[in-house]
Amino acid sequence: MRTILIAASMMAFANAATTAAAAEIKVLHGGAFTQMMTAIVPDFEKATGNKVVTERDTVGALMKAIEGGASFDMAVLTPEAIDELFKKGRVVAGSRADLAKVGVGVVVKSGAPRPDIGSVEAFKKTLLSAKSVAYIDPQAGGSSGIYVARLLDRLGIAAEIKPKAVLIHGGAVAEHVVDGEAEIGIHQISEILPVKGATLVGPLPQEIQNFTVYSAGISTGARDPGAAKALIASFATPKAIAMMKERGVAPAAP
Repeated sequence: MRTILIAASMMAFANAATTAAAAEIKVLHGGAFTQMMTAIVPDFEKATGNKVVTERDTVGALMKAIEGGASFDMAVLTPEAIDELFKKGRVVAGSRADLAKVGVGVVVKSGAPRPDIGSVEAFKKTLLSAKSVAYIDPQAGGSSGIYVARLLDRLGIAAEIKPKAVLIHGGAVAEHVVDGEAEIGIHQISEILPVKGATLVGPLPQEIQNFTVYSAGISTGARDPGAAKALIASFATPKAIAMMKERGVAPAAP
């Protein structure tokens, strides 16, 4: 099925390149998908002549904006968010496409000792011994922040971490670790890798790892649905999949 999807996607992408009139596509996307947008969009614009305008934020913040009437042509959010927008008449039925998934990792400042996160128990000890721990504020609606808050409760260490938690309201947690605001950070891997001065210690142990899937959906108010569909297709090409892996992102389906 994936081979068929890729072939169909490449055909749609190629057909878009012959479109006579260029379109402007406004894309609202979650922060962890930024690196993929940066990698794929330039080739898409060059091939099609279309222009892509992006706006990034937490999934929760973007949902509030869309529900408040924000205009967009395409959104890249979680599957649940896209499905909810369909129910509310903001996303076209059948347009959802699961593009990629991103796992959660641990970050320290480059040059700092790499803590042990090789097991769940080691991860717990590392957090408890750290002077400060940064992660996305769950109240900001970020997928990783919501998961981390629940994980700390699940591990039974939420009360101990709370006094030394550095809650980030948006952007890359790694930047705050590099700036010295926190000793250690927990964030989606695709948000850690591009930050200069940051070192990815590794992904969370498999038993507590969490993958956020990012899905695209076309707005019911899209100015050029065909152009938006072609942009979605461009994320399923072999080149795009290779770029995902380089940036700590995996295809949503094998």
